[in-house]
Amino acid sequence: MNGDQVEVFPVDDDLFEETFCVNYVYKFCGEEVKINQAFSANLGVAAPVWESALQLCHFFEDNKVPLKGKKVIELGAGTGIVGILAARLGADVTITDLPLAIPQLQSNVSANTPPGGWRSAVPTVVPLSWGQDQKNFPSDWDLVLGADIVYLPDTFPLLLETVTHLCKDGAVAYLSSKMRREHRTPRFFDSDLPQKFHVELVQHDAEQNINIYQATMRRDV
Repeated sequence: MNGDQVEVFPVDDDLFEETFCVNYVYKFCGEEVKINQAFSANLGVAAPVWESALQLCHFFEDNKVPLKGKKVIELGAGTGIVGILAARLGADVTITDLPLAIPQLQSNVSANTPPGGWRSAVPTVVPLSWGQDQKNFPSDWDLVLGADIVYLPDTFPLLLETVTHLCKDGAVAYLSSKMRREHRTPRFFDSDLPQKFHVELVQHDAEQNINIYQATMRRDV
């Protein structure tokens, strides 16, 4: 399934005027991940599986990124596909988004419970509002993940503040994003994030206009 049904990442609440659900099974790293996408005006852009999330999952598979035993947090998870895959591969995962997305996330986590139970802990699903309550979360993560969460310029300082707190004990952040110039996405990775992080472009998909970045905290600021 292609996550780029539209060119511009929609941000209005009327994106989906009718309510309907789509179920799809994705396969990565030998795991099947079942995702329910509850398209509705309430969920808006949190409902679909976006292509950037799929590319991040493929990146983990293609590069054999070690996830077993890692402490992982996903930001702006939407459907939760990235965090759920990490948990299926043995990571201890916390999946976060705004409160309105929590029921969809809880449903998808439940639907992906392995027959023999989770390899590590059951994924934790909790709300996290950037710039407001990130300090309620620890900073001892191994990985901080985000897919298509950089599209509203007003939230860039809040996202930077949140990622900085979560990564201050040495976490590596992987951020996958459609590079939407109309939403100033390149500015975040070229100017905002480097204020606090060493930023490396680790994958570029020219056809889909999607980049994956690896970021680690700078110690010289």
